[in-house]
Amino acid sequence: MRRPIIGIIGNQYVIDDRYPVHAVGRMNLEAAADVAGGMPYIIAADPALVSVAELMEVCDGFILTGGRANVHPEAYGEPPTAAHGAFDTARDAITLPLVRACIEAGQPILGLCRGFQEINVALGGTLHPEIRDLPGRDNHRMPPDGTLEEQFALRHVVTFTEGGVFHRLLGARRVMTNTLHGQGVNVPGSRVRVDGYAPDGTAEAIHIADAPGFALAVQWHPEWNAARDPVSRPLFEAFGAAARDWAAGEGPVSVLKSA
Repeated sequence: MRRPIIGIIGNQYVIDDRYPVHAVGRMNLEAAADVAGGMPYIIAADPALVSVAELMEVCDGFILTGGRANVHPEAYGEPPTAAHGAFDTARDAITLPLVRACIEAGQPILGLCRGFQEINVALGGTLHPEIRDLPGRDNHRMPPDGTLEEQFALRHVVTFTEGGVFHRLLGARRVMTNTLHGQGVNVPGSRVRVDGYAPDGTAEAIHIADAPGFALAVQWHPEWNAARDPVSRPLFEAFGAAARDWAAGEGPVSVLKSA
């Protein structure tokens, strides 16, 4: 049986201030291939190049990656400000309808960091432009200096709902995660259920109520050290199992059946 094709949402970059590219971090590709057991397929997230229908026909599951650019606030009914940072509206134009279509069809989807925020916005939710500016909240941004090991180090606990989806999937109510984001969920979207929180109350894990297939997202970056991390590995393994079942023509598979 062939490996399931895992579509991995790319981000736009400019190399040497002059050469535009679409790219995906190697750690996302390795997590998709080595842990989820799929064939990673880099997606140029731009509606001028691809369509949602084409992507869903080609791919068996999708990973919505992190990225420097944020979801444009007009997607959730707010005007842009300096606090919202940079945007990638071409990516928004692909990922937001892709999320809704995958959830409806039951096609597996896993959101990471920006992908976590995209899933919330796609279902009508809103975002805080800067978590660290909220009273009582911590700074969740990537440390500006240090090695990758230091920047992606485990920095805080995430506590899951007792008996909830993540508790059952990962086998623990409290786990340690990294944290490398500026924005975060404000109002959860329709059917978005927050299933895990950081100590300061920031939403860290969500699932989609009554979704026919695998539809989970986390605010941290589980792709880092995914093969060896006890939290990341079962998350990617369950996603990969759902994608294999989809590739085999078995249709939507619930989150816990994939674990």
